Amino acid sequence: MNEANTVPVVYPEGRMVDEVERIAGRFPNNTAYEFMGRRRTYSGFVKDVDRCARALSAIGVREGEVVCISMPNVPQAITFIYAVNKIGAVANMIHPLSSEGEMLSFINRVEAKTLLLMDQFYGSIKNIRGNTGLQNVIVASIKEALPAYKKLPYSLTMGRKIKKIDPSEKIIRWNDFLKKADGVDELPKTSDRTDKEALILHSGGTTGKIKGVCLSNRSVNACAAQMKAANPMINDTDKMLTVMPIFHGNGLVIGVHTMLITGAKCVLIPRFTPETYARDLLRYRCNYMSGVPTLFERMMEVECMKKADLSFLKGVFSGADSLSVELERRIDKFLEEHNSPVRVRQGYGMTEGVVASSLNPMTGIREGSIGLPLPDTKMKIVRPGTDEELPVGEVGEIVFSSITNMMCYYKDEEETANTMRLHSDGNYWIHSGDLGTMDEDGFFYFKGRIKRMIITNGYNVFPMELENIIEGCSLVDRCCVLGVPDKERIEKVKAFIVLNKDVAPSDETRAKIKEFCKTKIARYAMPREIEFIDALPKTKVGKVDFNKLLEGSKKE
Repeated sequence: MNEANTVPVVYPEGRMVDEVERIAGRFPNNTAYEFMGRRRTYSGFVKDVDRCARALSAIGVREGEVVCISMPNVPQAITFIYAVNKIGAVANMIHPLSSEGEMLSFINRVEAKTLLLMDQFYGSIKNIRGNTGLQNVIVASIKEALPAYKKLPYSLTMGRKIKKIDPSEKIIRWNDFLKKADGVDELPKTSDRTDKEALILHSGGTTGKIKGVCLSNRSVNACAAQMKAANPMINDTDKMLTVMPIFHGNGLVIGVHTMLITGAKCVLIPRFTPETYARDLLRYRCNYMSGVPTLFERMMEVECMKKADLSFLKGVFSGADSLSVELERRIDKFLEEHNSPVRVRQGYGMTEGVVASSLNPMTGIREGSIGLPLPDTKMKIVRPGTDEELPVGEVGEIVFSSITNMMCYYKDEEETANTMRLHSDGNYWIHSGDLGTMDEDGFFYFKGRIKRMIITNGYNVFPMELENIIEGCSLVDRCCVLGVPDKERIEKVKAFIVLNKDVAPSDETRAKIKEFCKTKIARYAMPREIEFIDALPKTKVGKVDFNKLLEGSKKE
């Protein structure tokens, strides 16, 4: 077991919003966020939150009630989240691109009466609203959040593409919603919410079944405090490029909350491509950037990055998906060549622990490692399905225990018991369903999902190790290794390969890749099949979609 990071951390009591209000008292004139040229100071932001909280009270939202928020990274969403928190309600975060069926499930599961969403996504709720208990549907618009000089250009361009909502629809426009605050002079008093629900974030967890992860105010505040302790260079003059979506832990807790309890600035980006990500990074000269590996990979190819000076960077964080050693080396080389004083730091975490459990230190980064546990976080490798700790170097299940542990899965006692287990040390540990190892210095290494482990002819094969090797071939851009059914071996190893731009798919190319692998991969683990594809399919949050690859393989 490792609890390597022993930096002392003071954990705040109270709600998420209490910490933001405290920091606003210290830095009232600092910019809390910037959005497409519009800036809002901390003093202005907490006033917005208070007004929004009074509007929520006016429409009947009460302490403990679950409110649904289906929004991208825009000012209304940030204001609304903290307002919900201020009145003691619970924010249920939903992906704006969810299907009608998913929306229906997310809303009805928590018996929500109130929903906030963007006008362009109203179609996802229109047809199902009659099957929900929604009483208040609040609709916001990008235009409302823009500086005055951008409103007309937006209306004539992007705004024209948004389907108009029929006036007969029972919705509350954002500005009309805020006006309801005028009838509320004082907010109802709430109980101590420190150890009560603040957020519900959705996760596939350890089984792939989507579950609502209930997180307390304490766990969210603690996660932000841990990130600050592990990154003591963060200060009130810094800027974070907040592109990771706020309906997930990374975007909301790292991209927003950690910055807002520091007095730093969030540069809110509602949607992005590698091109716009690179452009915004350089335009705003953001000190911190967080993303998935594929985003960094594509960003390095963007034209404006070729001669970019990245000397302003203080932190580059990679998470949410595995970062191959080959790609890590390429990113580090790129950063060094562009005057960055920092390397990419890979971390590891799950929504069940808010967002992060481990992170590589600022100095002494271990290549291929997911780092050391964050302060006051314990991690160990156990034999899957047990609490039996395994020796250094042996592959087993990654488990962790921290103040950031989830409270439970929403109304799912069975899944909660399967994932959050009481060990003999008297602590509850999150069983991740991920395979990993720990080295003699306490650094952890991710080896893949337990369900992704391939068993062929009785041998255990770890896909990520093969992917790292194959991506080291000069012909290969990206690779994903999966086990596919095989009558003879139970499973056989199959590699899905994206070739470099100047390489043509052919039998000759396939033979060269196999030849490259021969001296690096054991015979039993060698890919029996290689399929060339144009790109690795991705889930909504940018991870490789293994199910889609397998489905395509079955159809052949």
